[in-house]
Amino acid sequence: MALPMTVTSAGLLVFRVSADGVVEVLLAHPGGPFWARKDEGVWSVPKGEYGVVEEPIAAAYREFGEETGLAPPDGAPLFLGQRVQRGGKRVSVWALEGAPDVSAAHSNTFELEWPRGSGRVQAYPEVDRLEWMTLARARAKLLRGQVPFLDDLLAALVAAGRVTQAGDAGELAPEV
Repeated sequence: MALPMTVTSAGLLVFRVSADGVVEVLLAHPGGPFWARKDEGVWSVPKGEYGVVEEPIAAAYREFGEETGLAPPDGAPLFLGQRVQRGGKRVSVWALEGAPDVSAAHSNTFELEWPRGSGRVQAYPEVDRLEWMTLARARAKLLRGQVPFLDDLLAALVAAGRVTQAGDAGELAPEV
């Protein structure tokens, strides 16, 4: 009997730091009828699955483009780690600094029979919204299993002297 394949996913956590030291991250809200009325705890790092022949970092860049319709920012990605999500999926995430304009964002689509059993198949965007969020807001919106990536980003920015952590909410202040 063959062992089940582990599902792997990779994504880019694009971030920006304002002049006053506030860090914002770019998150994606999943498209489709199941997610339409859900908000807290369902947003995600733009990411997607990849197979054994694709390098995870290449998949992260590809998926960012597919899910956002935007070119990833230039710069050196910082590997934030790999985490196993509640359903067993292994997610690898890289941080990348930049500030793409999300007003022209558009996602690829998938087809789904909805309502189930109705025989009506419709196309839905994989991502229906992209938003810049502070770390505090992102903690509430992001899938629980992806929240530790915010901590990893914060730790990297603090270690680099870019920001200092201020307060329990995870908001940041500039290095003084």
